Amino acid sequence: MKSIVVPIDFSQQSETALKVAADIARKHNATLYVMHMLELSPSVTSNTDLIPGEHMVHLLKITEDRFAKFLEKPYLKGIAVTPIIKHYKVFSEVNEVAEKHKADLIVMGSHGVDGLEELFIGSNTERVVRSAEVPVLVVKGDMTKFNAERIVFASDFKLESVDVAKRVVAFAALIGAELQMVYINTPADNFLSTADTYSRISKFLDQAKLGKEVVIYNDYTVEKGILAFADSNAADMIAIPTHGRKGITHFFMGSIGEDVANHSEIPVVTFKI
Repeated sequence: MKSIVVPIDFSQQSETALKVAADIARKHNATLYVMHMLELSPSVTSNTDLIPGEHMVHLLKITEDRFAKFLEKPYLKGIAVTPIIKHYKVFSEVNEVAEKHKADLIVMGSHGVDGLEELFIGSNTERVVRSAEVPVLVVKGDMTKFNAERIVFASDFKLESVDVAKRVVAFAALIGAELQMVYINTPADNFLSTADTYSRISKFLDQAKLGKEVVIYNDYTVEKGILAFADSNAADMIAIPTHGRKGITHFFMGSIGEDVANHSEIPVVTFKI
């Protein structure tokens, strides 16, 4: 793990992400690419009638100074940090920065959203999870250290997630964590019999060439089951695949990965299928 991207907006949540990313970077001698996106649109930055050129330069200078001050943290001492400023908020640019610098991980802070705000707006973290091709670690609260001794990997164990499972196993080994795999069995349309469940899991593990035990856990919804299983097993982190659905498909179908990342109290790392 040699390159980590951390989007920040100067909030407490983004500083939590920076602390966690710094802890990971220190352990793995990684470089941090800390990026900030201005609340400006291309139409504003290109229109001198709205914001004269000298004012734009002044605005960027203020942002650069604030950014530099934000990065004057004792926990960043001795870590290679590269600041990046983008002129406007386009969340797909986080993935572009990650790809440009061959990042192994994106770390973001989140306070979550609920109700109508979640339905119609979502959160910045969700938007990044949806577009990122590299793993996204979502953290909450006021974590100062990254300590993940037990990771729960929740999957539907369809063959499309085989590559994700391999990456999760490698990720757990990299950070020295114990990995527990779980399948959440739910009622109604997604219900599988015990025989069908074991058959699916067996085919999955065989194709992935993984000698891992998988626990079958029953609950009313996948999200509730993942959170409940992680809690009952004292997990430090949840790992989960995500399709990164967009547009009308996302609105109607959603993404369990995003929902879990949004509502979990412990860190969640998502892996794009």
